[in-house]
Amino acid sequence: MYAMTPWVQRILIANVVMFFVTASSPGLQQVLAFNPVMAFRQPWSVVTYMFLHGGFGHLFFNMFSLVIFGPRLEAKLGANAFLRLYFLSGIGAALFQTAFAPSAWMVGASGAVYAVLVGFAYYNPHETIMLLFPPIPMPAWILAAGLVALSLYNGVAATGDGVAHFAHLGGAVVGFAFLRWWDWRRGSAKRDFQRKMGTQSNGSGFVGERVS
Repeated sequence: MYAMTPWVQRILIANVVMFFVTASSPGLQQVLAFNPVMAFRQPWSVVTYMFLHGGFGHLFFNMFSLVIFGPRLEAKLGANAFLRLYFLSGIGAALFQTAFAPSAWMVGASGAVYAVLVGFAYYNPHETIMLLFPPIPMPAWILAAGLVALSLYNGVAATGDGVAHFAHLGGAVVGFAFLRWWDWRRGSAKRDFQRKMGTQSNGSGFVGERVS
């Protein structure tokens, strides 16, 4: 397991704390959960819903996945980009789910965590991941693609299991789009820098060595 990084640790602690706080105050969960019907009156809920969970199992699997995949991704992207990925994907997950279930309440970090999983697989596609149930090793890209495909199937099939499958898809899609934009932005900045340095070198005559 990769060493814990600052923001993964803070997000983990915040989720665990909020789980116990809302367990003792159910009314607070209603204020912080994302309800599309109340979104204009409670705009903060599009962010706060990510720190709430419907039960211990829901919390455990989300936070376990975050701890497994998050530190490597945070180390790769840096703190600022990792936070943007996490929260933009979480917000995108809520909006994506709302498009298909405009009256359904939402809690959970699953959308953001799917983005973290996709990010891990994006940069480490062939790294072997051991599933828990059942314990089967597989490349990261197959795990990510399989979970996204399963969410798509369950969402379209409308299984009625109470899980926001389209939120998982929304988080994965927004996360992937962010990573593509991030790589393009970094590549564009690098090319601009190289172009600028090349222009300066050509203009000042410092290209190659001169023998006197």
